[in-house]
Amino acid sequence: MLEKFFSPRSVAIVGASREQGKVGHEIVKNLLLGGFEGQIFPINPKATTILGKKVYAKITDIPAEEVDLAIIVIPAQQVKDALIQCAQKGIKSAIVISAGFKESGKDGAQRERELLQTAQEYGIRILGPNCLGLINTSANLNASFSTEMPPKGNIAFFSQSGALGTAILDWAVGQKIGFSKFISLGNKADLAESSIMEALCQDHDSRVILGYLEGIEKGQEFLHKARQVSKVKPIIITKSGSTSAGTRAASSHTGSLTGSDVAFEAAFKQTGVIRARTIEELFNYALAFAYQPLPQGPNLAIITNAGGPGILAADAAEKNNLNLLFLSKETTDKLAALLPPAASVYNPVDILGDAKADRYQKTLEVVLEDPKVHGVLVILTPQAMTEIPQTAEVIGEMSMSTEKPILASFMGEYAVREGIERLAKYKIPNYSYPEHAIESFHTMWKYRRWQEQPPLTYVSLDADRERVRQIIEQVRKEGHLEIGDLKAREILAAYRFEVPFSRVAEDSSMAVALAEEIGYPVVMKIVSPDVLHKSDVGGVKVGLKTPEEVHAAFHEIMAKVRKFMPQALIQGVSIQKMYDGKREVILGMARDPQFGPLIMFGLGGIYVEVLKDVSFRIAPICREEAQAMITEIKSYPMLKGVRGQKPVDMNAIVDALLRLSQLAVDFPEILEADINPLIMKESGQGAVAVDARFTISPN
Repeated sequence: MLEKFFSPRSVAIVGASREQGKVGHEIVKNLLLGGFEGQIFPINPKATTILGKKVYAKITDIPAEEVDLAIIVIPAQQVKDALIQCAQKGIKSAIVISAGFKESGKDGAQRERELLQTAQEYGIRILGPNCLGLINTSANLNASFSTEMPPKGNIAFFSQSGALGTAILDWAVGQKIGFSKFISLGNKADLAESSIMEALCQDHDSRVILGYLEGIEKGQEFLHKARQVSKVKPIIITKSGSTSAGTRAASSHTGSLTGSDVAFEAAFKQTGVIRARTIEELFNYALAFAYQPLPQGPNLAIITNAGGPGILAADAAEKNNLNLLFLSKETTDKLAALLPPAASVYNPVDILGDAKADRYQKTLEVVLEDPKVHGVLVILTPQAMTEIPQTAEVIGEMSMSTEKPILASFMGEYAVREGIERLAKYKIPNYSYPEHAIESFHTMWKYRRWQEQPPLTYVSLDADRERVRQIIEQVRKEGHLEIGDLKAREILAAYRFEVPFSRVAEDSSMAVALAEEIGYPVVMKIVSPDVLHKSDVGGVKVGLKTPEEVHAAFHEIMAKVRKFMPQALIQGVSIQKMYDGKREVILGMARDPQFGPLIMFGLGGIYVEVLKDVSFRIAPICREEAQAMITEIKSYPMLKGVRGQKPVDMNAIVDALLRLSQLAVDFPEILEADINPLIMKESGQGAVAVDARFTISPN
């Protein structure tokens, strides 16, 4: 799809410079030093040659019939005209290095809009503007102003930050870590992460895809592409900006709990993207995926020459839900026969501090033969008798004859340096600390499970959409953007939620009559489009069991609401059946500006308000995703039943989540929603949505 970006036969540099140190000069130099074998056409109206290459005054002067790629390095105000010249020459791919676009303010943003419009008009794809460029090591193409060309490898990396990109490239060169592609996204006026991931998925030179992102503009497109690509190749992304970016005062529980990072976390879970919390984690995971095969299961064996690090690794394995399996009797018998009596033949296998390379080799050979072992971590600490380079060699040789992943933790710095270099030669990832190796193995196993997960099925549920549309239109005509109480329950009923029977009383006598009809105990709530949080103004009474209590409650509710909100339009008091469920949950939705409707689930009461024990997914969700939302919260055991309690009806919660998801997808004008509480019936037979609230957009 982006072949002329990554493998051009000819490149024009618009803004090539004779002056060393200028970006236009460095790009020409990088193309030459990188060994690019295609044609190079520097463009500069004031020069004749640059670094031995003939210079042309303008793009249309280039004699070649076709030019595949233009790299533009001129002032922002001139880029649009240069793009038009590219169109005249038939160039369809352009890297805009130039800054001075939306990152520079209002005028720059307008320039960027015009640039994109021009590009779309002429069918030109753009990388950037305000970017570092790109590198393709397999084509010897350094179309960037990075000072270094990384070694060839199978790791592809895209970055929204050019400065971070240069630092990582320098680090890769220093660590001798090979890259296949490096892409600086810049402002992402045209080409963004979704297009790049799709191209890298088809790239035979790239085994793992890394990314650094600060934001995503087209969230739904990202979800679609990332889900497809991650089934083929691992995507590992570091996302910065983990604090809430929203400035709108949220009116619902869901709105108050969401932030920019919550949506990204949900997006990554739903698409199989592996999230790295730090740059260090990013490359810890990358090396494991790039160098080693995926494990067939979670069973990890640990071999160590020191007890302490082995215990640390065992603790980390348990925390990461890995299985530190019991080795088979046949394996332990073989180990006992070859190891000293003081050694431990169980997992972790402690081969003692005097272990030389041959003891590591024999132990590793026996452990790898155990069919229950899915991967091995080899720990080495430098001791007096340790043969560090030789041990690295035997580990490397063993890795060549097994399909099981082998990770290493040669602990230290100076003494183990040569051993680490030899491990790298055999593509054995080394981690300074065993905990990092364990986390990487766990991530590989999680990704393996994601790859093997069957395709998810998303279904459209039956609902009375026309009734919901009528309610929204009516509320808007009345001049309100909040929907609560009766109308909110009508919306839920239209989407097949079970809601309590409810009627509105305009005076206390009518309230008593309705309570007698419905049956005690009852709940009474103020009915007013102006009262959003009814409990805060004394607008709710629960557990009313007699006509006298209902009569008194009616007058008390009316008096308190009029006192605290004298301007509120009061339409009466609703009477509804009280459900005495022991366990309550909350469902919610808040519309994220990047990804769309974000569905929330959690236990009600203190669990959501104080502990914030909730889970999120982006709608639409399927049954499996709804089930995962339920099991993900820390308080999930309470739903399963503790201390003699029966489990709640999990299917009822799943159905409710699916129906809320459908509602959010069907009506983009619903900005926020809370179903609080959804009471689980004691019999375990379903759930009742006793209260709800919606916020809608003005148009």
